[in-house]
Amino acid sequence: MKLHLSKCTTSDLDKLISISRKTFIDAFKLENNPDDFNAYMKKAFSEEQLLMELAEPLMSFYLVFSENEVLGYFKLNEDDAQRDIKDRNAIELERIYVISAFQGNKIGHWMLNQIKYIAANKKKSYLWLGVWEKNTNAIRFYEKNGFIKFGRHPYYIGNDKQMDWLMKLNLVNLEK
Repeated sequence: MKLHLSKCTTSDLDKLISISRKTFIDAFKLENNPDDFNAYMKKAFSEEQLLMELAEPLMSFYLVFSENEVLGYFKLNEDDAQRDIKDRNAIELERIYVISAFQGNKIGHWMLNQIKYIAANKKKSYLWLGVWEKNTNAIRFYEKNGFIKFGRHPYYIGNDKQMDWLMKLNLVNLEK
């Protein structure tokens, strides 16, 4: 499967809304209170919210395609757009999702390599993210790819306070 990456612009809004909603529903709907989940979905993936994020120069969304089909996406935050750590030497990977039907095809690994390349070109020394402590598959994926846990932070789905692990990957000593 030949993959390619495209940085999102406002012309990609419909695709971004669609994949954001689909992947988040597939990943977390069954494990959350429906009222809290629906409140989060309505806010986080609204047209207004995503347009605002697309307009922020320190936030970047990327769509991953095979042919013309969107298979996944990720979001990167830099400098003051980072949520917890405001380190100019770091980049936050806020979201990384692959459509469930395509998981297991090394697409996530390919995406992570693209993210490392983007971060290295921006002269960042590490990549960090928050991952729900109950998302053991994602935690295993990150650990296999060299991320280590360095902290925790609360994350709200509606009114439900959940806990994320903070994980980071040192980019300085990675092979080019």
